Amino acid sequence: MEKRERIFEGKTKIVYRTDDPDLIIQYFKDDATAFNAAKRGTVVNKGIVNNRVSSRVFEYLGSEGIPTHYVRRLGDREMLVKKAEIVPIEVIVRNKAAGSICRMLGLAEGLKLNVPIFEFCYKKDDLNDPLVNEYHIRALNLASDQEVDIMKWYAARINQLMGRFFADLNLELIDFKLEFGRYKGEIILADEISPDTCRLWEIGTGVKYDKDRFRHDMGDVEEAYQEVLSRVEG
Repeated sequence: MEKRERIFEGKTKIVYRTDDPDLIIQYFKDDATAFNAAKRGTVVNKGIVNNRVSSRVFEYLGSEGIPTHYVRRLGDREMLVKKAEIVPIEVIVRNKAAGSICRMLGLAEGLKLNVPIFEFCYKKDDLNDPLVNEYHIRALNLASDQEVDIMKWYAARINQLMGRFFADLNLELIDFKLEFGRYKGEIILADEISPDTCRLWEIGTGVKYDKDRFRHDMGDVEEAYQEVLSRVEG
């Protein structure tokens, strides 16, 4: 696989063309951002952790029937993926209250929700990725009703699968965000699944092993990411 010119550089990844028009390479950076990039920094080897954790989780989800953009891991920081058209919607799944939902609804952090909450955010950095509902999505033509239904179904199934996956590692899946793409007429899971995109608390102690350690200056950020990787890779 020949790596060619850079297509795009985002907050945490660089995307490159390849000699196959259907495939691209994702390079994972150590750059860290929070609060819609209002806070920036660097977490040593974060890119390595996120690439390797994402690869393992994508492999697991693929084995359970979830279509993803993942093809294979090329190295510590690079992943070969299908060139999907990203749907401009983030799907957030919440099992316990944490982060923005606590501020928005006045909930105590760690509150167990009666049922998982599914939220949509419009991927628009200059608007701080606002919450939207299915009427907004339809009115703005961000996705078809059928695509929204598919993304919701996949999100629910992924929540079940990842909940079990992380529980086996003594980690509780508090919440997470997903991005989807369109690839040859099919909706597939894209982007990454890592301590950057999931809240992971140790079962029994509540110790946080995710980006909240960076967001809230809790310290030991690199150690927390490395701990997740060590558990995921066994």
